[in-house]
Amino acid sequence: MLGINLTLLVGPQKPEFAPRMLIDAIESIEVTHTDRGRSGFQIVFQVGRSQKMDWKDYQLINNPLIQTFNRVIMTISIGAIAQVLVDGIITNLQLTPSTEPGESTYTITGEDISIMMDLEEKSVEHPEQDEASIVEKLIGNYAKYGLVPKIVKPSLLDKPLKNERIPVQLATDLEYIQALAERFGFVFYVTPGPISNKSTAYWGPPQRQTQPQKALTVDMDADTNVESINFQNNALASTTINGSVQDRKTNVIQPVERRSSDRLPALANESALTTQSHVRLRQFRETGRDINQATSRAQAMINRSIDDVVTVNGELDTLIYGGLLQIGGTIGLRGAGYDYDGLYYVKRVTHKIREGEYKQSFTLTREGLGSTKQILQI
Repeated sequence: MLGINLTLLVGPQKPEFAPRMLIDAIESIEVTHTDRGRSGFQIVFQVGRSQKMDWKDYQLINNPLIQTFNRVIMTISIGAIAQVLVDGIITNLQLTPSTEPGESTYTITGEDISIMMDLEEKSVEHPEQDEASIVEKLIGNYAKYGLVPKIVKPSLLDKPLKNERIPVQLATDLEYIQALAERFGFVFYVTPGPISNKSTAYWGPPQRQTQPQKALTVDMDADTNVESINFQNNALASTTINGSVQDRKTNVIQPVERRSSDRLPALANESALTTQSHVRLRQFRETGRDINQATSRAQAMINRSIDDVVTVNGELDTLIYGGLLQIGGTIGLRGAGYDYDGLYYVKRVTHKIREGEYKQSFTLTREGLGSTKQILQI
């Protein structure tokens, strides 16, 4: 594709450059990055049995490079800028024969490196360790896959003494890390790169303090770079918390009440929590916590509730936009009017590549309406 170059490495332990036969057979590629759950990829190859070597079976599907649990690394270059688009493990193979010439396909599907953290359910104690330390230790067990931790410590570091309580893991490493993230309204996701053979494992709050990506432009004639877009405003999402907890250290019943989010910076000028006529109210009913833990949990519940009040789904042509969207940061949007213009958090991006075509579909979110910015980077 003009201006875009793709590099594909595949193999068991140390992936190697894919042979010409595999590159020429690629029909389409789809890669999804998300800040919730695992990211994934799918590569569709055209297969045929037109040569003598194909008499017994398709040559391509017998290629030892594209077997399950082999690793796939894909790099995309736009101009002089290269970005690792995929670093994952093949988990599913699918053959679809056809009676029409050239219509048979072989599809390999895979997930990011975090799939290796989700294969073994464990029973493990983590004595005298806070949540951030546990997460860093668990991620470190997968260094052989090039996994590098990027951890933001929560405001509450709960490091219990042995005679107080012992954190116990009764789950896979991935499930336990995600459960620990949930306690603070954090996210956990793995992104490929920034260099080949490395992936970044991020555990922390949604990253809102990044430099905004080049703005998406809607309905502005020649400046428009978005092909389709849709906005949704969910009036039932935002939630406040009220209740009480019996502090497990003092046995004193303490009130637990949170009314506002501490996600910073605010992306919307009018947060649904403060501007809606009606906001959902939930009771805090968890037990066995001290007042600091209970307050932290209540704050996490509120933060989570406002993350997706406004959701934007759309698609753009990569060649017109001139770049690759990145999840886990912010992006500007203009041309949709005051209510929906401004900054958003990039929650999900799907890359769809085939000969002569490169599209990116996206999901953006924020806590309400109204722009906080007069000028956006384009």
